Amino acid sequence: MAQAADSARTVILTVDDDPGVSRAVARDLRRRYGASYRIVRAESGESALEALRELKLRGDLVAVILADYRMPQMNGIEFLEQALDVYPGARRVLLTAYADTSAAIDAINVVDLDHYLLKPWDPPEEKLYPVLDDLLDAWRASDYRPVPATKVVGHRWSARSSQVREFLARNQVPYRWYSADEPEGQRLLAAAGVDGRRLPLVVTAEGTPLVEPDVPELASQVGLATTPTAEFYDLVVIGGGPAGLGAAVYGASEGLRTVLVERSATGGQAGQSSRIENYLGFPDGVSGGQLTERARRQAAKFGAEILTAREVTGLEVNGSARVVRFSDGSAVAAHSVILATGVSYRQLAAPGCDDLTGCGVFYGSALTEAASCQGHDVYIVGGANSAGQAAMYLSRGAKSVTLLVRGESLAASMSHYLIQQIEEAPNISVRAGTVVESAHGEGHLEQLTLRDVATGQSELVDAQWLFVFIGAAPLTGWLDGAVLRDERGFILAGPDLTPDGRPPADWELDRPPYHLETNIPGVFVAGDARAESAKRVASAVGEGAMAVMLVHRYLEQS
Repeated sequence: MAQAADSARTVILTVDDDPGVSRAVARDLRRRYGASYRIVRAESGESALEALRELKLRGDLVAVILADYRMPQMNGIEFLEQALDVYPGARRVLLTAYADTSAAIDAINVVDLDHYLLKPWDPPEEKLYPVLDDLLDAWRASDYRPVPATKVVGHRWSARSSQVREFLARNQVPYRWYSADEPEGQRLLAAAGVDGRRLPLVVTAEGTPLVEPDVPELASQVGLATTPTAEFYDLVVIGGGPAGLGAAVYGASEGLRTVLVERSATGGQAGQSSRIENYLGFPDGVSGGQLTERARRQAAKFGAEILTAREVTGLEVNGSARVVRFSDGSAVAAHSVILATGVSYRQLAAPGCDDLTGCGVFYGSALTEAASCQGHDVYIVGGANSAGQAAMYLSRGAKSVTLLVRGESLAASMSHYLIQQIEEAPNISVRAGTVVESAHGEGHLEQLTLRDVATGQSELVDAQWLFVFIGAAPLTGWLDGAVLRDERGFILAGPDLTPDGRPPADWELDRPPYHLETNIPGVFVAGDARAESAKRVASAVGEGAMAVMLVHRYLEQS
């Protein structure tokens, strides 16, 4: 017989578009498991996803999901792929006819399928219940419980509060926000024994209060790994954007002892994107957060260590070892290193912007602020894809969204599909040839002075929200004196190091640098930090994988 679940609200969910089959599955499940589990059935992938989201909001647990493969609009594999984002710990079963077994086998790789069942499953005592019993036992033995939410108490217009919320959100740490002016926020301040003069207050899921925590302290207290488990690895990947995550997945899956080091949150600029629609394999688009979390889980599945909130400050050569030094003075060494540090948005030089950063002026999408933009006028600076994606996302709730573009149009820097979407959005306007001259406000952004580049004429507009997506500054200053870079700070590698056919002056090997190899043998670069890179998610992931291939070649010849 089925053992009792740990929660009276634990769910087994089944979805099949055939009403007769759907009722039969639910009937058999209730007969065996109804006393211990709540059986929820749906007759389409969309309705099943809606049910899962409602269960998630209520804090219910989902132990097993059974999905029919042949469903219209959304087949079982597509449904399970999306269900994985809502309940990654739930066990996944695909119901198939005999002719669909090849698809079920493919699904094992796509959604990490736990089992597939052939229809019909009669008698259930032989073909259904033993499978479910094993899966439920495995689920109970796993870390399936939802993580109690961290609590953040702060002021609405506080740069540090905004940074903490963004850090938690991007690292997939569940949290609840409380204003210090509201009763519940005041109760939390009182319980922590603080007066609210120093904010934010972070209360961890275990009840530990942290006042104005810095990033390393916050990361360690909310359960993110910050310390390497070893002193020496085959591969250190520096940077957790698409290139770094791609390198970590391929490195770990191919047997390299791999550690990825990220100073803030995995995903990089791509992880902040509200919607990526031109990435291969996602015809309906995928958010940067979803893509990042899947890649992070994939890297961890293969055994890669992922360290968060660790700032790298130096790279040294010690014989055959490559030593990576951290800001706290500690270090880790490896046979090889992949630099995937990515880029950051350039700061807006307009007067007033520095003082109002985090208080109405944000760099990147700052998705945690999107809900607060409801019904407001929003301004976005930038004309590339990241700005366009943010405009489309914010336009769902904002009263108006205005894109400020220095150039004559969006065509020079934005993908055609995004330009079309922006043109069709009724509440998005584009002001070409316009720059921000200054920002104004007491404690938070209240107004902007905009200037027409052609005429020089200025205009003062009311504004509480400004999101900035301008330029790309490589995060490579810490490599001074070690790795060769171009005049803008981007890392030189491969053919760029040998423009005259000769290797760099300090190159000691009898071969030229490999394609992504820097002037230090065994140190490679991938993604946006590389000089003349494509600055696209797909190319960054590809370079991460290619860099691992070259690491293998380097190790074989060392």
